[in-house]
Amino acid sequence: MVIGAAAVSHLIIDIARQRLQLFDVASTCMGDYSVSTARNGAGELDGSGCTPRGQHYIRAMIGAGQPLNRVFRGRRPTGEIYSPELAMAHPERDFILSRIVWLCGRQWGVNRGPGVDTFRRFIYIHGTPDTEPMGTPLSHGCVRMRNADLVALFVRLKPGMPVFIF
Repeated sequence: MVIGAAAVSHLIIDIARQRLQLFDVASTCMGDYSVSTARNGAGELDGSGCTPRGQHYIRAMIGAGQPLNRVFRGRRPTGEIYSPELAMAHPERDFILSRIVWLCGRQWGVNRGPGVDTFRRFIYIHGTPDTEPMGTPLSHGCVRMRNADLVALFVRLKPGMPVFIF
């Protein structure tokens, strides 16, 4: 999907619909993507494995210039490129691929602060193997996207941009 040149304003992630939408400053939808949020549903507690709701912002963007399907561990590129052979050699790994958009909560006691902190929970929007289904909640809390979609979206985002998850 080609995204227009209008200035991007914010992202909305709809957990029930398993969709991520990109909006411009006039609130026109500039992109609509299928995603996969948490298998455990919505929730903010540390250790819950849930996708946190509420008002967030992009705290950090990692992976610019990396090739499609680059594998990340601890937010650092491993040098590996995802392949079915790599997956078979490491069936226990939850692969984080291509780009990482690290989110931070804005609401104290809801998604920011002790016991509920989105940033400290390492909640990202990230790429996932193309064999993983979209539109079905299967992540460990993050928002998974198709790699090609994420790479196209990534260049339109910037740190500080609002992200609303509901």
